[in-house]
Amino acid sequence: MVKTKKLRPEDEKDEFLTEEESRDSGEFRALLDEYFQQKTFEEGEIITGKVLRISGDSVMVDVGLKSEGIVPLMEMSDPESIKPGDVLDLYLETMENEEGQMVLSKSKADFIRVWDKAKEYLDNESQIEGKVVKRIKGGLIVDLMGVDAFLPGSQIGLRPLETMDSLLGQFVPLKIVKINKKRRNIVVSRRAVLDAERDKLRTAILAEIDKGQLREGIVKNITDFGVFIDLGGLDGLLHITDMSWGRINHPSELVKLGERLKVKILEYDREKSRVSLGLKQLTPHPWEDIETKFPVGATIKGKIVSIVDYGAFIELERGVEGLIHISEMSWTKQVKHPSKLVSIGAEVDAVVLKIDKNEQKISLGLRQLEPDPWNTIEQRYPIGCKVSGKVRNITNFGVFVELDEGIDGLIHISDISWTKRIKHPSEVVKKGDSIDIMVTNIDKDNRRISLGIKQLEDDPWADIGSKFSIGQDLKCKVNRPLERGLLVDMDHGFEGFVPVSELEGVTEDKLAEAFKGGEELDLKIIEIDSSNRRIALSQKILKAEQESGEIKPYLKAEQPSTGTAFGDALNQAIKGKKDEKKDEEKAKEKAEAVAPAEVISDKTEEEKPEATA
Repeated sequence: MVKTKKLRPEDEKDEFLTEEESRDSGEFRALLDEYFQQKTFEEGEIITGKVLRISGDSVMVDVGLKSEGIVPLMEMSDPESIKPGDVLDLYLETMENEEGQMVLSKSKADFIRVWDKAKEYLDNESQIEGKVVKRIKGGLIVDLMGVDAFLPGSQIGLRPLETMDSLLGQFVPLKIVKINKKRRNIVVSRRAVLDAERDKLRTAILAEIDKGQLREGIVKNITDFGVFIDLGGLDGLLHITDMSWGRINHPSELVKLGERLKVKILEYDREKSRVSLGLKQLTPHPWEDIETKFPVGATIKGKIVSIVDYGAFIELERGVEGLIHISEMSWTKQVKHPSKLVSIGAEVDAVVLKIDKNEQKISLGLRQLEPDPWNTIEQRYPIGCKVSGKVRNITNFGVFVELDEGIDGLIHISDISWTKRIKHPSEVVKKGDSIDIMVTNIDKDNRRISLGIKQLEDDPWADIGSKFSIGQDLKCKVNRPLERGLLVDMDHGFEGFVPVSELEGVTEDKLAEAFKGGEELDLKIIEIDSSNRRIALSQKILKAEQESGEIKPYLKAEQPSTGTAFGDALNQAIKGKKDEKKDEEKAKEKAEAVAPAEVISDKTEEEKPEATA
């Protein structure tokens, strides 16, 4: 065996070769170095590489240099189709990275390759076809001549799509609208292509469209006030009021985006290119044979579609509504609001009361479905009958009593008592009380029943003379002060009135301070007015009578037949007594003027003159 010579350090890897093998190897190496020296690359250049293998997320390629090149797998348009032996055009980014590998880019190479073509399409505004490959945030990625281009969501179509996924895998016509060589970015638009096609259609439709035509279009947009319809290059407005003869709350109840509709041209303004459309006009007007479909007196069925303060609207059919006025909802109940009896969406029966075809109004009634209880009210509650009822409400002027379900009668405050002056009905009854009453009057036309409590007893004023007489002295109790006198409680449940002018030492402005109620007073009856149910009493007259016996002759004189005559005679007697007192006081004043002051001051209290009554 031939021994090998010791090699240079750079040849240490060949230490196991023979001299001949080493010599041959050196010659091969020299040839290889010479080849590599001839094959030089510069960064930023497009080179060709052969796929060696796929390692993780990288593709290893052979570009004919010492080291292998590396390409990110994600840059491949179809990573699964890449296999060893494939030849790729690549962009040289870095000759050697930290690991001694060449960094290459497939996407940059593709972009540079199509740059000139893309710029030409942009400058000429030419149309190009691309394949939608995937969806990303904000739009779609399109394969355009082998490179990725961005199709923004706003440029996909003339109107929003329900889902962008519907375009995946499809070839679509596009226009390049923006390119950036530095960022290797291409932006395309499908809408620009559709706009151009739409302009052609618009020109054609403008030449032939006219009022009254029937057209087919696609729902382009839905708003609160209506729907925009694409008639094929020209948009028309279908207002919400022209969508249906019936009531709708929002256009979306009848149509949806992308739906194809047949509509009628209602108005067309050629100068402004404005088109008004109608949908309901394709069907007959529902009010044409209204009297035949809904005759007066007929019972119909409908759905409550709206409730207002004054009633409820019922939809009888599409485009035909009737109103149940609040006054036609119940015979007996006082309905405060229609919502207390009906609710939106409810199916109800009603009776047709009136039809106004010109105004397109139908009056309906609910209460007409049942007999009117007021037709037999006089038989059930004849005047003068005694009944029981429940106090339903109390007001300042009286008490409402429920006689039957929904039928109330009124006890006026004046019909509560024969003898008492009632300030407020709540002094006698409380809400919810069950009480006995008498029917005093029935107003069938106005649906009113008058009731009374006092009518349950005989009128005590009929024989007032057997209980009281003019000039009679009584001990009474103050009930309460009134505006110009006192209301006092008398025997037998009667009340009397003492004018402030008949009270001792009290003026009208001090009346409320002097009497709070409950005080006992000695009084004299000075007037009995049966017709007006009034008894007047006096404190002054009684005191005057007690202080002077001279009043008695007047009482023994002719007895007056009326309270007024007695009062006049009594006033004359008191006046005479006062005049005599005044004469006595004048005489006394003259005597005091003559007599010495010491004589007057020596008089005892008993000897001093009394105050005039």
